[in-house]
Amino acid sequence: MTLPDGLLSRYFRLADLMLEFGSNLGMPHTQSMGNGLFELRIKGKEGIARAFFCTKIDKKIIVLHVFAKKTQKTPKKELKLANARMLEVINYDS
Repeated sequence: MTLPDGLLSRYFRLADLMLEFGSNLGMPHTQSMGNGLFELRIKGKEGIARAFFCTKIDKKIIVLHVFAKKTQKTPKKELKLANARMLEVINYDS
């Protein structure tokens, strides 16, 4: 899935801020989802999107999953996919 241009532009802007200032931009931009999973909260004229990410010890930011939100609550399948990918990242280095 690709994001609309406005949301994609906002995603890149927030990603640049994360690279410059670190992954914890705080609300309303980033939020912990628990167990090392975080979400980047993207909002634009076209709607809302989320990017799930985790971090590695050497401060690498790994984006696991990006999707456009269509409901108030984050869908469980999107969260489940992000958690599964995070486990793959963690287990890859073990």
